[in-house]
Amino acid sequence: MKTTFEFKTLTDFTDYFCDEATCVAHYTEIRFGNGEYCPHCGHTEIYKFSNGKRYRCAKCKQDFTIKTGTVFGESKLPLRKWFMAIYLLSTTSKGISSVQLAKHVGVTQKTAWFMAHRIREAHQQNKGQLFGKIEADETFIGGLSKNMHKAKRMAAIKGTGGAGKTPVFGMKSRAGEVRAKVVQSVGILDLHREIKSNVAQGATLYTDGWVGYRGLAAQFNHSTVDHMAKEYVNGDCHTNGIESFWALFKRGYHGVYHQMSRKHLQRYVNEFTFRFNRRASEMQSVFSDVVERVANSAQLPYKTLIQKPA
Repeated sequence: MKTTFEFKTLTDFTDYFCDEATCVAHYTEIRFGNGEYCPHCGHTEIYKFSNGKRYRCAKCKQDFTIKTGTVFGESKLPLRKWFMAIYLLSTTSKGISSVQLAKHVGVTQKTAWFMAHRIREAHQQNKGQLFGKIEADETFIGGLSKNMHKAKRMAAIKGTGGAGKTPVFGMKSRAGEVRAKVVQSVGILDLHREIKSNVAQGATLYTDGWVGYRGLAAQFNHSTVDHMAKEYVNGDCHTNGIESFWALFKRGYHGVYHQMSRKHLQRYVNEFTFRFNRRASEMQSVFSDVVERVANSAQLPYKTLIQKPA
Protein backbone atom coordinates (compact mmCIF):
# COMPACT_ATOMS: atom_id res chain seq x y z
CA MET A 1 0.00 0.00 0.00
CA LYS A 2 1.31 3.46 -0.91
CA THR A 3 1.75 5.79 2.06
CA THR A 4 2.54 9.01 0.17
CA PHE A 5 0.11 10.92 -2.02
CA GLU A 6 1.78 10.38 -5.37
CA PHE A 7 0.58 8.36 -8.32
CA LYS A 8 1.23 7.99 -12.01
CA THR A 9 -1.04 5.03 -12.77
CA LEU A 10 -4.50 3.79 -11.83
CA THR A 11 -2.85 1.07 -9.74
CA ASP A 12 -0.96 3.70 -7.73
CA PHE A 13 -4.20 5.62 -7.26
CA THR A 14 -6.16 2.64 -5.94
CA ASP A 15 -3.24 1.58 -3.75
CA TYR A 16 -3.22 4.95 -2.02
CA PHE A 17 -6.99 5.41 -1.73
CA CYS A 18 -7.41 1.83 -0.58
CA ASP A 19 -10.22 2.47 1.91
CA GLU A 20 -12.90 5.00 2.82
CA ALA A 21 -11.00 6.32 5.84
CA THR A 22 -8.08 7.45 3.65
CA CYS A 23 -10.47 9.22 1.26
CA VAL A 24 -12.31 10.97 4.10
CA ALA A 25 -9.03 12.10 5.68
CA HIS A 26 -7.76 13.42 2.35
CA TYR A 27 -10.96 15.33 1.61
CA THR A 28 -11.19 16.69 5.16
CA GLU A 29 -7.65 18.04 4.88
CA ILE A 30 -8.59 19.87 1.67
CA ARG A 31 -12.02 21.09 2.86
CA PHE A 32 -10.68 22.42 6.16
CA GLY A 33 -7.22 23.33 4.87
CA ASN A 34 -7.60 26.90 6.16
CA GLY A 35 -9.33 25.90 9.38
CA GLU A 36 -12.62 24.25 10.32
CA TYR A 37 -15.84 26.16 9.69
CA CYS A 38 -19.59 25.68 9.44
CA PRO A 39 -20.83 25.58 5.83
CA HIS A 40 -24.22 26.93 6.98
CA CYS A 41 -23.11 30.16 8.69
CA GLY A 42 -19.30 30.23 8.38
CA HIS A 43 -18.68 30.09 12.14
CA THR A 44 -15.29 28.62 13.04
CA GLU A 45 -16.20 26.89 16.30
CA ILE A 46 -17.56 23.45 15.54
CA TYR A 47 -17.90 20.16 17.41
CA LYS A 48 -17.24 16.71 16.03
CA PHE A 49 -19.54 13.79 16.86
CA SER A 50 -18.02 10.67 18.38
CA ASN A 51 -18.74 8.67 15.21
CA GLY A 52 -16.33 10.97 13.37
CA LYS A 53 -18.73 11.50 10.47
CA ARG A 54 -20.82 14.52 11.51
CA TYR A 55 -20.15 17.97 12.93
CA ARG A 56 -22.26 20.54 14.78
CA CYS A 57 -21.86 24.30 14.69
CA ALA A 58 -21.51 25.99 18.08
CA LYS A 59 -23.36 29.07 16.79
CA CYS A 60 -26.24 27.99 14.52
CA LYS A 61 -26.46 24.48 16.08
CA GLN A 62 -26.93 22.84 12.68
CA ASP A 63 -25.35 19.49 11.89
CA PHE A 64 -23.28 18.88 8.76
CA THR A 65 -20.72 16.57 7.17
CA ILE A 66 -17.60 17.34 5.14
CA LYS A 67 -19.77 17.02 2.00
CA THR A 68 -22.40 19.58 3.07
CA GLY A 69 -22.64 22.63 0.82
CA THR A 70 -20.54 21.12 -2.00
CA VAL A 71 -21.47 19.32 -5.21
CA PHE A 72 -21.17 16.08 -3.23
CA GLY A 73 -24.14 17.33 -1.22
CA GLU A 74 -25.45 14.71 1.15
CA SER A 75 -24.60 11.89 -1.26
CA LYS A 76 -24.78 8.46 0.28
CA LEU A 77 -22.11 7.15 -2.05
CA PRO A 78 -18.75 6.52 -0.39
CA LEU A 79 -16.04 9.07 -1.16
CA ARG A 80 -13.91 6.28 -2.63
CA LYS A 81 -16.39 5.95 -5.50
CA TRP A 82 -16.50 9.71 -5.94
CA PHE A 83 -12.69 9.83 -6.04
CA MET A 84 -12.61 7.08 -8.66
CA ALA A 85 -15.13 9.01 -10.79
CA ILE A 86 -13.09 12.22 -10.45
CA TYR A 87 -9.94 10.38 -11.49
CA LEU A 88 -11.55 8.83 -14.57
CA LEU A 89 -13.32 12.01 -15.70
CA SER A 90 -10.30 14.24 -15.15
CA THR A 91 -7.57 12.12 -16.74
CA THR A 92 -9.19 10.60 -19.86
CA SER A 93 -8.43 12.97 -22.75
CA LYS A 94 -11.77 12.53 -24.54
CA GLY A 95 -13.96 11.95 -21.48
CA ILE A 96 -15.88 8.90 -20.35
CA SER A 97 -19.56 8.11 -20.91
CA SER A 98 -21.95 7.61 -18.01
CA VAL A 99 -22.46 4.00 -19.14
CA GLN A 100 -18.73 3.26 -18.95
CA LEU A 101 -18.31 5.28 -15.76
CA ALA A 102 -21.08 3.25 -14.13
CA LYS A 103 -19.29 -0.01 -14.96
CA HIS A 104 -15.93 1.18 -13.61
CA VAL A 105 -17.26 2.75 -10.39
CA GLY A 106 -19.99 0.20 -9.63
CA VAL A 107 -23.12 2.37 -9.73
CA THR A 108 -26.16 2.67 -11.98
CA GLN A 109 -25.98 4.64 -15.23
CA LYS A 110 -28.35 7.24 -13.80
CA THR A 111 -26.12 7.71 -10.76
CA ALA A 112 -22.99 7.88 -12.92
CA TRP A 113 -24.63 10.57 -15.10
CA PHE A 114 -25.46 12.57 -11.99
CA MET A 115 -21.94 12.14 -10.58
CA ALA A 116 -20.32 13.20 -13.84
CA HIS A 117 -22.35 16.41 -14.10
CA ARG A 118 -21.61 17.29 -10.50
CA ILE A 119 -17.89 16.85 -11.15
CA ARG A 120 -18.14 18.91 -14.35
CA GLU A 121 -19.76 21.65 -12.28
CA ALA A 122 -16.43 21.96 -10.44
CA HIS A 123 -14.50 22.29 -13.72
CA GLN A 124 -15.04 26.04 -13.90
CA GLN A 125 -12.77 27.95 -16.25
CA ASN A 126 -10.26 30.56 -15.13
CA LYS A 127 -11.21 34.22 -15.07
CA GLY A 128 -9.13 37.26 -15.91
CA GLN A 129 -7.71 38.24 -19.26
CA LEU A 130 -5.38 36.48 -21.66
CA PHE A 131 -2.19 38.20 -22.81
CA GLY A 132 0.24 37.81 -25.70
CA LYS A 133 -0.78 36.00 -28.87
CA ILE A 134 -4.36 34.71 -28.88
CA GLU A 135 -6.15 32.54 -31.45
CA ALA A 136 -9.95 32.78 -31.65
CA ASP A 137 -12.39 30.59 -33.52
CA GLU A 138 -15.98 29.41 -33.39
CA THR A 139 -17.54 26.00 -33.97
CA PHE A 140 -20.98 24.40 -34.00
CA ILE A 141 -22.09 21.42 -31.95
CA GLY A 142 -24.84 19.12 -33.16
CA GLY A 143 -25.58 16.16 -35.39
CA LEU A 144 -23.58 15.53 -38.56
CA SER A 145 -25.37 16.87 -41.62
CA LYS A 146 -24.55 13.69 -43.58
CA ASN A 147 -26.72 11.72 -41.14
CA MET A 148 -29.75 13.96 -41.63
CA HIS A 149 -32.71 13.54 -43.97
CA LYS A 150 -32.00 15.18 -47.33
CA ALA A 151 -34.42 18.06 -46.68
CA LYS A 152 -32.82 18.87 -43.31
CA ARG A 153 -29.30 18.33 -44.67
CA MET A 154 -29.76 20.96 -47.35
CA ALA A 155 -30.85 23.48 -44.70
CA ALA A 156 -28.01 22.56 -42.33
CA ILE A 157 -25.20 23.14 -44.80
CA LYS A 158 -26.25 26.66 -45.74
CA GLY A 159 -24.11 29.61 -44.65
CA THR A 160 -21.69 28.60 -41.90
CA GLY A 161 -23.25 25.14 -41.61
CA GLY A 162 -24.54 25.90 -38.12
CA ALA A 163 -28.28 25.82 -38.75
CA GLY A 164 -29.96 23.91 -35.92
CA LYS A 165 -26.66 23.54 -34.04
CA THR A 166 -25.29 25.29 -30.96
CA PRO A 167 -22.44 27.77 -31.45
CA VAL A 168 -19.41 27.62 -29.17
CA PHE A 169 -16.70 30.26 -29.19
CA GLY A 170 -13.13 29.60 -28.10
CA MET A 171 -9.86 31.42 -27.53
CA LYS A 172 -6.44 29.86 -27.11
CA SER A 173 -3.37 31.63 -25.83
CA ARG A 174 -0.19 30.60 -27.60
CA ALA A 175 1.12 30.22 -24.03
CA GLY A 176 -1.27 27.28 -23.66
CA GLU A 177 -4.57 28.19 -21.97
CA VAL A 178 -7.94 27.67 -23.68
CA ARG A 179 -11.19 29.48 -22.86
CA ALA A 180 -14.47 28.37 -24.45
CA LYS A 181 -18.09 29.35 -24.01
CA VAL A 182 -21.48 28.47 -25.46
CA VAL A 183 -22.80 31.64 -27.15
CA GLN A 184 -26.13 32.74 -28.54
CA SER A 185 -24.72 33.43 -31.99
CA VAL A 186 -21.49 34.02 -33.90
CA GLY A 187 -22.47 37.57 -34.73
CA ILE A 188 -20.38 40.65 -34.01
CA LEU A 189 -22.08 41.50 -30.70
CA ASP A 190 -21.56 38.07 -29.11
CA LEU A 191 -18.02 37.49 -30.41
CA HIS A 192 -16.79 41.00 -29.59
CA ARG A 193 -18.25 40.74 -26.07
CA GLU A 194 -16.41 37.48 -25.35
CA ILE A 195 -13.12 38.68 -26.85
CA LYS A 196 -13.14 41.98 -24.94
CA SER A 197 -13.99 40.15 -21.70
CA ASN A 198 -11.20 37.59 -22.04
CA VAL A 199 -8.40 39.19 -24.07
CA ALA A 200 -6.29 42.08 -22.79
CA GLN A 201 -6.45 45.25 -24.88
CA GLY A 202 -3.43 45.52 -27.16
CA ALA A 203 -2.89 41.75 -27.35
CA THR A 204 -2.24 40.08 -30.71
CA LEU A 205 -5.39 38.40 -31.99
CA TYR A 206 -5.49 35.82 -34.78
CA THR A 207 -8.79 34.78 -36.38
CA ASP A 208 -10.18 33.64 -39.70
CA GLY A 209 -12.03 36.02 -42.00
CA TRP A 210 -15.52 35.53 -40.52
CA VAL A 211 -17.53 38.80 -40.47
CA GLY A 212 -18.10 38.49 -36.72
CA TYR A 213 -14.46 39.45 -36.15
CA ARG A 214 -14.58 42.70 -38.08
CA GLY A 215 -13.89 45.92 -36.19
CA LEU A 216 -11.41 44.50 -33.64
CA ALA A 217 -8.32 46.26 -35.00
CA ALA A 218 -8.99 49.36 -32.89
CA GLN A 219 -8.34 47.46 -29.64
CA PHE A 220 -6.17 44.53 -30.70
CA ASN A 221 -3.32 43.75 -33.07
CA HIS A 222 -5.73 41.80 -35.25
CA SER A 223 -4.60 39.59 -38.16
CA THR A 224 -6.67 37.14 -40.18
CA VAL A 225 -6.29 34.16 -42.47
CA ASP A 226 -8.75 33.62 -45.31
CA HIS A 227 -10.00 30.05 -45.02
CA MET A 228 -12.42 30.64 -47.91
CA ALA A 229 -9.39 31.14 -50.16
CA LYS A 230 -7.72 28.07 -48.61
CA GLU A 231 -5.25 30.25 -46.72
CA TYR A 232 -4.52 28.60 -43.37
CA VAL A 233 -1.16 30.12 -42.39
CA ASN A 234 0.15 33.60 -43.08
CA GLY A 235 3.46 34.07 -41.31
CA ASP A 236 2.72 33.82 -37.59
CA CYS A 237 -1.02 34.17 -38.15
CA HIS A 238 -3.07 30.99 -37.97
CA THR A 239 -5.80 29.41 -35.83
CA ASN A 240 -4.40 25.86 -35.82
CA GLY A 241 -4.10 25.75 -32.02
CA ILE A 242 -7.75 26.47 -31.19
CA GLU A 243 -8.85 24.26 -34.10
CA SER A 244 -6.86 21.36 -32.64
CA PHE A 245 -8.83 21.84 -29.43
CA TRP A 246 -12.10 21.75 -31.38
CA ALA A 247 -10.92 18.53 -33.05
CA LEU A 248 -10.28 16.94 -29.65
CA PHE A 249 -13.63 18.16 -28.33
CA LYS A 250 -15.53 16.78 -31.32
CA ARG A 251 -13.77 13.41 -31.11
CA GLY A 252 -15.07 13.21 -27.56
CA TYR A 253 -18.50 14.39 -28.70
CA HIS A 254 -18.90 11.89 -31.55
CA GLY A 255 -16.88 9.00 -30.14
CA VAL A 256 -17.74 9.07 -26.42
CA TYR A 257 -20.80 11.17 -25.58
CA HIS A 258 -22.59 11.07 -28.99
CA GLN A 259 -24.99 13.81 -27.92
CA MET A 260 -24.77 16.90 -25.71
CA SER A 261 -27.91 18.89 -24.96
CA ARG A 262 -27.65 22.66 -25.16
CA LYS A 263 -28.68 22.84 -21.49
CA HIS A 264 -25.61 20.89 -20.32
CA LEU A 265 -23.23 21.80 -23.16
CA GLN A 266 -21.30 24.42 -21.16
CA ARG A 267 -20.45 21.79 -18.51
CA TYR A 268 -19.01 19.52 -21.21
CA VAL A 269 -17.07 22.45 -22.65
CA ASN A 270 -15.70 23.20 -19.16
CA GLU A 271 -14.69 19.55 -18.77
CA PHE A 272 -12.66 19.53 -21.98
CA THR A 273 -11.02 22.90 -21.36
CA PHE A 274 -10.07 21.83 -17.84
CA ARG A 275 -8.33 18.67 -19.07
CA PHE A 276 -6.71 20.43 -22.02
CA ASN A 277 -5.29 23.22 -19.87
CA ARG A 278 -3.78 20.66 -17.49
CA ARG A 279 -2.58 18.15 -20.05
CA ALA A 280 1.05 18.61 -18.97
CA SER A 281 0.32 18.39 -15.22
CA GLU A 282 0.98 15.37 -13.02
CA MET A 283 -2.05 13.16 -12.38
CA GLN A 284 -2.09 13.75 -8.63
CA SER A 285 -1.97 17.52 -9.23
CA VAL A 286 -4.97 17.38 -11.56
CA PHE A 287 -6.89 15.13 -9.17
CA SER A 288 -6.18 17.35 -6.16
CA ASP A 289 -7.25 20.43 -8.14
CA VAL A 290 -10.65 18.89 -8.92
CA VAL A 291 -11.18 17.71 -5.34
CA GLU A 292 -10.39 21.20 -4.05
CA ARG A 293 -12.81 22.71 -6.58
CA VAL A 294 -15.49 20.26 -5.44
CA ALA A 295 -14.87 21.30 -1.83
CA ASN A 296 -15.46 24.94 -2.79
CA SER A 297 -18.38 24.41 -5.19
CA ALA A 298 -22.05 24.92 -4.45
CA GLN A 299 -24.56 22.09 -4.40
CA LEU A 300 -26.09 20.85 -7.65
CA PRO A 301 -29.39 19.07 -6.88
CA TYR A 302 -30.68 16.37 -9.21
CA LYS A 303 -33.89 18.38 -9.79
CA THR A 304 -31.81 21.27 -11.12
CA LEU A 305 -30.03 18.99 -13.57
CA ILE A 306 -33.17 17.47 -15.05
CA GLN A 307 -35.51 20.46 -15.08
CA LYS A 308 -36.39 21.86 -18.47
CA PRO A 309 -34.88 25.19 -19.48
CA ALA A 310 -37.12 28.20 -18.85
